[in-house]
Amino acid sequence: MTVTPAVYKIVTETLWQQARQDGVFRGAGIDLNDGFIHLSTAAQARQTAALYFAGQAGLMLVAAETAKLGDKLIFEPSRGGDLFPHLYGELPLSAVIWEKPLLLDEAGNHIFPELI
Repeated sequence: MTVTPAVYKIVTETLWQQARQDGVFRGAGIDLNDGFIHLSTAAQARQTAALYFAGQAGLMLVAAETAKLGDKLIFEPSRGGDLFPHLYGELPLSAVIWEKPLLLDEAGNHIFPELI
């Protein structure tokens, strides 16, 4: 298993607001269709944003503590054979370390916090 202290989810502010109300994040449309919540490591998050959320405003970047996700977090081969974290279950807000708006610069690129 790949060891990383945190994994990241890029999600719309609207969906994240719903998660806050519910106390749990159940997934975005693609997650619900695929049967797991798509997550990224720090090294993968920028490319995920560029490929799937290019130029999209109104996003949040959410960091979750890997250790609190337990055995439902599985690293599986995906894009380019790289191992991506997939969560087979809900993301409890108790596992969230922080959440930050994922803003755009003038060129339409997402501005990531220096933490990742």
